Amino acid sequence: MTAADVRAYWDAEAAGFDEAADHGLRDPQVRGAWGRLLREHLPEPPADVLDLGCGTGTLTVLLAEGGHRVHGVDLAPAMVAAARAKIAASGTTATVEVGDASDPPGRAGAYDVVLTRHVLWALPDPSAALSRWVRLLRPGGRLLLVEGRWWTGGGLTAAETRRLLAPYAPRVQTVPLSDPLLWGGPVEDERYLCVATPSS
Repeated sequence: MTAADVRAYWDAEAAGFDEAADHGLRDPQVRGAWGRLLREHLPEPPADVLDLGCGTGTLTVLLAEGGHRVHGVDLAPAMVAAARAKIAASGTTATVEVGDASDPPGRAGAYDVVLTRHVLWALPDPSAALSRWVRLLRPGGRLLLVEGRWWTGGGLTAAETRRLLAPYAPRVQTVPLSDPLLWGGPVEDERYLCVATPSS
């Protein structure tokens, strides 16, 4: 699948993307669960956070509401348009732009956190992407990677993600994400957060 194909697919998904409980976070309990999870693993605000594959900007807004300086990147223009509308409606301040999450814009050492959710598994060369993401971090910065190995057969196991991270981050904390509140209902597949601190 080419980049143009991927862009067209996600452009077509944008209108209905937030209907999934864990995408739109419209349920206050689901939203609250994601807010607690992120607060636990983020630096004290204000931190500079790069939200890669930001989609319709739900986490972008959630982080901005928490006092962070957030910049979102997504390949699909329709997703970016939805994210900008969501930011404007929320009254928060954040920026988003069209770009490739695997090779994002930005200068080296510009961010305290690089956040992705269900992005790494879908990239053609996840190791190369990780090397680029690490370069965007300041000393002491961290990667927050929400991933999973789903019942469909897609995704990455936590062990696979840790192996991909090993050349770049000697310290990786894996947090199981089995709480039904995060997903709007019970899940039986493997879902997790990797918090990775690269070598300085």
